[in-house]
Amino acid sequence: QGQLVESGGGLVQAGGSLRLSCAASGRDFSTYAMGWFRQAPGKEQEFVAAINWIGGNKYYADSVKGRFTISRDDAMSVYLQMNSLKAEDTAVYYCLADVELARLRRGVSDYRGQGTQVTVSS
Repeated sequence: QGQLVESGGGLVQAGGSLRLSCAASGRDFSTYAMGWFRQAPGKEQEFVAAINWIGGNKYYADSVKGRFTISRDDAMSVYLQMNSLKAEDTAVYYCLADVELARLRRGVSDYRGQGTQVTVSS
């Protein structure tokens, strides 16, 4: 049974940076697309970024392009480097993994972590 565990969230001032990590375990995720969604209080979940299993193709929401960078190393970990953070980036960030990148980008996934809180103070 696979599992995703996020870490790296916290409180940061606007303009600051955070790096989220997602550690995958329990099965081979090397052929899975992985990505990040977020959900702010009272709002729908929102796609943030995704990366295919090879790691060559990356996708970003318009709201984070140029500020956030998704990466993966040994296919069992995925990261989200978040720079120039804004108050509107405040949300719980979830790590997702799925065999289909297109499905993951819609927020449907075989695996989802428990989330990590990111709070940006203005």
